[in-house]
Amino acid sequence: MFAALIQILDSLGDIAVAVSGGVDSMTLSCVAHRAGKRNGATVRMLHASSPAVPAEATERVRHVAAVEGWSLSVIDANEFGNAHYRENPVNRCFFCKSQLYSTIQAQTNVQIVSGANTDDLGEYRPGLDAARERDVRHPYIEAGIDKAGVRRIAREMGLESIADLPSSPCLSSRIETGIRIEAPSLEFVHRVEKLVAAALTAATVRCRVRALSVVIELDDQSLAALTPSITAHLIAAIKAEGEATGRPLMGSPPYFAPYKVGSAFLTRQA
Repeated sequence: MFAALIQILDSLGDIAVAVSGGVDSMTLSCVAHRAGKRNGATVRMLHASSPAVPAEATERVRHVAAVEGWSLSVIDANEFGNAHYRENPVNRCFFCKSQLYSTIQAQTNVQIVSGANTDDLGEYRPGLDAARERDVRHPYIEAGIDKAGVRRIAREMGLESIADLPSSPCLSSRIETGIRIEAPSLEFVHRVEKLVAAALTAATVRCRVRALSVVIELDDQSLAALTPSITAHLIAAIKAEGEATGRPLMGSPPYFAPYKVGSAFLTRQA
């Protein structure tokens, strides 16, 4: 599969890689960059900085770009300027990716590639529709590579810190479908996830913003570690973060629940 991936990248020539900071696009960027050094192709990485992207992801992209010697541009895709995106419909990702790819296309006329892998084909991914409309290529999918395969490639390339990155969808995925996307809400989500992860040394934390409550989803081990006193302390801290970010909590108090893969909200248009 790795040989097929290299063959696909070699055939594309000059490319622009949309890099989010996650394991898929980071690994693809490294593979493409090293392939470009061998075959003479120009490979450019473009990363969108946004309230929906954790600052740690942008810092990670900048760090690896410096180490690997990428040609990196940090751009503003202005998805918050898209009213449809901010309304947070079930296909919100379509509008986000549309903004991203159109912004990249305004900066370059080379082939855009993404880090989508074959696992994404089994899920509702409206972002793939946006990619299709803009002729974005998906080298992993074309080479038949899934998420586990991406992690294997990263390890084989000596990219252990990238290979071990946990899955972390954009912060907007934490907001229940139909609730308007606002920057303060995303800041709240990010700050809550960081404080809970630090307090519990949690492997997985998702702060889900629902219409009437906030749900903190945890991996099984972290959920089992909660005691009444720890829970009370964290709930007080979560409420304080709501006040600090300009998003005071309304409705029911925050509560903890088992982690569910995906957004746990609407996943497909009826």
